[in-house]
Amino acid sequence: MSLQPLLVFDFDGVILDGMDEYWSSSRKACLSLLQGVLLPEQTPSRFRQLRPWVHHGWEMVLIAAFLQESDGPLQRLGVDAFAADYDQQLRAGLDRFGWKPSLLQDSLERVRRQAVSGDRAGWVALHRPFKGVQERLAGLEEEGVAWSVLTTKGRDFTDELLDAFQLRPVRLDGRESGPKPEVLLRLRREWALKGFVEDRRATLEVVLETPGLEGLKCFLADWGYLRPADREGLPEGLDLLSTSKFAAPLAIWP
Repeated sequence: MSLQPLLVFDFDGVILDGMDEYWSSSRKACLSLLQGVLLPEQTPSRFRQLRPWVHHGWEMVLIAAFLQESDGPLQRLGVDAFAADYDQQLRAGLDRFGWKPSLLQDSLERVRRQAVSGDRAGWVALHRPFKGVQERLAGLEEEGVAWSVLTTKGRDFTDELLDAFQLRPVRLDGRESGPKPEVLLRLRREWALKGFVEDRRATLEVVLETPGLEGLKCFLADWGYLRPADREGLPEGLDLLSTSKFAAPLAIWP
């Protein structure tokens, strides 16, 4: 085990706000699969509202497809009812369009690769670090704590963005590394884990229930892509991390 403690961070919704890039890439991926449809270039409000339910990138391409339907379930039900039945709506959408998650994920990553190779500066400009995050990450070193990134985003795209914003984690685990609980288990064998900061409550709840991760401090990033009820009734071991608490020394975190 490393002598140095390690604090693990999710990426999208914790370190970086990439909402406009999510829509830009998802829109283009959807248009490549559905010929002759129209989708706005500006990020739709319904896409923003549904982003907190997204777990994997391919889901955003499917949401874009829902948004181009004039009489589809998203239009009929509205955002709240659609979100309440989110997983079932995704399954039904995959069946209706005849798609597989792998097809949507591949399409999304192809669009991103084209954007990075064709206009890297423009692609990077669709992202912005959350206020104060860069400075806080830099300050961890002064507290003797290393930090790493654990994300469901592809490693190459995450690395591009970290480099663009001059962020240097000691380790980067992307989608290719496997489910987050499994990665955390591996990390715990190699490091003295100080905690995991994530903005998806469901992921943190799975981590709390994972054998071998007992006692790992889990923090829900208050500034991330949270669902309306995510802050309520948090289970034991899961603490809401506000921006003010995040900026404070680790010794006084929850």
